[in-house]
Amino acid sequence: MNFLRQSLSVAAKDLRSEFRTKESINAAVSFAVVILLLFSFAMDPTSEMIAEMSGGLLWLVYSFAGALILNRSFARELPNDCLDALVASPLSGAALFLGKSLANYLLLFLLELLCLPVFAVFYNVTISRRLGWMMAVFALATWGLTVIGTVFSALTVNLRLRELMLPMLVYPMLIPALMAAMQLTTILIAGQPITGDDEIWLRLLIGFDIIFTSLALALIETVLIT
Repeated sequence: MNFLRQSLSVAAKDLRSEFRTKESINAAVSFAVVILLLFSFAMDPTSEMIAEMSGGLLWLVYSFAGALILNRSFARELPNDCLDALVASPLSGAALFLGKSLANYLLLFLLELLCLPVFAVFYNVTISRRLGWMMAVFALATWGLTVIGTVFSALTVNLRLRELMLPMLVYPMLIPALMAAMQLTTILIAGQPITGDDEIWLRLLIGFDIIFTSLALALIETVLIT
């Protein structure tokens, strides 16, 4: 119970800090909207094209824009040696990681919810037909992105080129989760149900989240003291 309370305190602190300045969420949403707009002009999308690539386009934009949020996760603690104070405090590394992951998760999910209607307008697609399932896929895929991104944000926080290193480390690790999210989102945007052949992608997302969450919680202490 104390572990959960500590994690929620860290998450609340990060969310208050972010919503006070809005530096990460504003940058991420602006970037995502601009990329969606540029792609819509560059490709002149037809209904057939969108049916084939909607999930891929949407998750590429989400992953690139999400890196702007994830990169700030531990970097905001650098002024006045706040990160060193957090690591030296009685707070466990797992509680610190989980708290920051929860804050990042909510920010990433907010980014996705804000950009989804923009995507629907720019590409003339209907997203309401399988909205419940789509939110479930978003929730699972976003948690995978959050866990991997938060771990590597902690690992690269003291590097000069952390803005460059974070995407280079995160994206290769995310390939299975992104592939599953792209496939499922494309199916759902087309208004089709997730059938038996497609359930393997859903199971892949669930397994990815469980495995990497467990690994992150087990290894975060080592990451934080490096």
